[in-house]
Amino acid sequence: QVQLVESGGGLVQAGGSRRLSCAASGRTFSRYPMGWFRQAPGKEREFVAGITWSAGTTYYSDSVKGRFTISRDSARNTVYLQMDSLKPEDTAVYYCAAKVGDGSVMRRLEYRYWGQGTQVTVSS
Repeated sequence: QVQLVESGGGLVQAGGSRRLSCAASGRTFSRYPMGWFRQAPGKEREFVAGITWSAGTTYYSDSVKGRFTISRDSARNTVYLQMDSLKPEDTAVYYCAAKVGDGSVMRRLEYRYWGQGTQVTVSS
């Protein structure tokens, strides 16, 4: 059974920081890029950040570039999303996912395994 479990969500004031974690279990994810997506009410799920396990190459959406940092701990099979300078528009449910397709890291349909999501609310 493949499992991705996110944690770290909560309420934070604008300008503050939060770190999300995604623990992977059930199989080895060392070959697959991992990504963070988010979905706000009434909006489509969108790409936030991605990382490859091997080289640690990172990718970011323009909306979070310079504020969010994705990283991974291969020994713990865990991916992190450090979120700084948070804005109210960052409010969403954040999901981590494992990419098994060969397409772009930013493309949602390339990801097969998803966590249950964790809510991040940024107050103004």
